Amino acid sequence: MKRIPKLTMALMALFVSSAAVAQTQKGNLMVGSDITDFGFTFQKASTRFNFNLNPKLAYFIKDDLAVGAYVNFGLSTSNGAGSDVSYGVGALARYYIHDKNVEKLEFSKRARFFLEANAGFGGQNPASGASTNGVQLGVGPGLSYFITPNVALDALLKYDLIVGGGNSTTSQNLSFGLGFQIFLPTSKAKQIMREEKMMK
Repeated sequence: MKRIPKLTMALMALFVSSAAVAQTQKGNLMVGSDITDFGFTFQKASTRFNFNLNPKLAYFIKDDLAVGAYVNFGLSTSNGAGSDVSYGVGALARYYIHDKNVEKLEFSKRARFFLEANAGFGGQNPASGASTNGVQLGVGPGLSYFITPNVALDALLKYDLIVGGGNSTTSQNLSFGLGFQIFLPTSKAKQIMREEKMMK
């Protein structure tokens, strides 16, 4: 009887240690979103609301490397001061680092460091001050922590640059975002889409 609990524990350890690797294999889908800023500020005559949402969809073309698309929309508004609007759309690439020296820094078998880059079209348009609309480029490091084999919490530090027209030819932004990603085998994603169609 003692062998059964030991076997169970060994299988669980193997399952947990391999979860973060298995989900970044070739053929899997990654879908989710970063939330870089969300909140309310309540103050007399200057109540403020702000949020920034960045949904993503990517496909692993090989182990640890996913390519896909992103959309970004940000809004910051307050009483009597107008609204600041930011937006972006384009392509992204994410690479999960698989290196022995980097793995020493990972505090858990469920954690994976990654690098993310994007290129597309975007803009920063404040209610007052300089605005920029044009080519958007971004790059930054991040960390995924797999709370389940298919769901990871993300932390991403991102530098974004917009070069184009407007009152200013360049706009630079450094942001720290928290979000989540869901990892699905392509066959599982197709099954979910079929079930959704059947429900309509």
